[in-house]
Amino acid sequence: MNTLSAAQNLAAGVWQSGLAQVVGGLVVVFVLIGAVILGFRLSDRESRTPKPEEQPHRPDTGALPGETSEYRRPAEMPQTDGEHRLMPYQLKESGTETSPDPPTEEKRKWGGISSGGFGSGGTGHGD
Repeated sequence: MNTLSAAQNLAAGVWQSGLAQVVGGLVVVFVLIGAVILGFRLSDRESRTPKPEEQPHRPDTGALPGETSEYRRPAEMPQTDGEHRLMPYQLKESGTETSPDPPTEEKRKWGGISSGGFGSGGTGHGD
């Protein structure tokens, strides 16, 4: 004995025949196509990208904007007599000063011991 009503039988038959899956798939496809069309319309409203000649250019010096190249040298420590000590406010703000001249070759070289690199086989203590 069949306890399903006629509407339920029809719905079960449509589902089993695959018609409902096809209709559901078409709905999903139309929703996706609508989303793509909406995306194109929104991107058309945005401002256009600038042309290459409208782009900012580097300065004629070739340096990047905001980039500075300078040489630094240690600031000289003010000398005092043995009775008075220097207070922090008497020191300059930085421990280095700018210099127009590059450091000499011997100042640029590391004057300490050669420690080697990790995995180089050396002891790392100048031995």
